[in-house]
Amino acid sequence: MYSKITVAGHPIHPMLVGFPIACYTGTLVGYAVYASNGQQFWLNLAIALNIAGVGTALLAALPGIADLALGIPRRSAARTVGIAHGGLNVVALGLFGASLGIYATHWDGPATGVTAGLALSSAGLACTLGAGFLGWTLVQDYHVGIRLTPLQESDEQTVQSAELIHLRRGSHAA
Repeated sequence: MYSKITVAGHPIHPMLVGFPIACYTGTLVGYAVYASNGQQFWLNLAIALNIAGVGTALLAALPGIADLALGIPRRSAARTVGIAHGGLNVVALGLFGASLGIYATHWDGPATGVTAGLALSSAGLACTLGAGFLGWTLVQDYHVGIRLTPLQESDEQTVQSAELIHLRRGSHAA
């Protein structure tokens, strides 16, 4: 299962995911520090990182969607994990987008509170961590985006054939 969007054979999606992860983390830190000291710099930093996080998440999603649609076989366990991975990322994007919607107008002046920003960015970062775990599962367990040697590829096809036989037997038994 190769990534379909690559540069010189290297998958682009994993190259891009570090940016929203870092920006989402910085957004939460910015809100937390602003909540503790009330300095406008920290709110502005949180807002700027939130904008960057949402933007880079949308950018990283494009090759991720292409890899899911074109590189992972239908009715495979990897596809189920990929859909869950994408779903958690969409939820995280929605949470950070909501936070941005609330605080973007406070760039020039203090916010009355940051409870919503802390809650939304905490939940969003938790979703991002869950999505990251599932993304790593795609790489580690299902070899999505991994260039296999011919021997590894042969072994992979043998395992997939055995799984298909097992699934077919299970469907006849039901």
